[in-house]
Amino acid sequence: MSKDINILALAKGEERYIFLYNEENRSETLRTLGRYASNPELSFSWYDAAVMSQKVRKTTQTDQTDWKPIQQARYEEPHVEDLLSGEEPIA
Repeated sequence: MSKDINILALAKGEERYIFLYNEENRSETLRTLGRYASNPELSFSWYDAAVMSQKVRKTTQTDQTDWKPIQQARYEEPHVEDLLSGEEPIA
């Protein structure tokens, strides 16, 4: 389980909503988004809750996939056969 802390932020008028969460409290964060949306004293809407919930879920899905960054060489040496053939190597 990842110990990374995710940050989700929204600025609406004078109000600022900043959520810090990790995998352990993801469900609690989703419930909090719903509570904020149902509070008429806040400008936080159900649309905001839906968009932010989608981002929370997307972040979790990305964290669960075991990905490795693609590393590309800036310059590749031509193969010996290409040098001997006299033809320009294809980049």
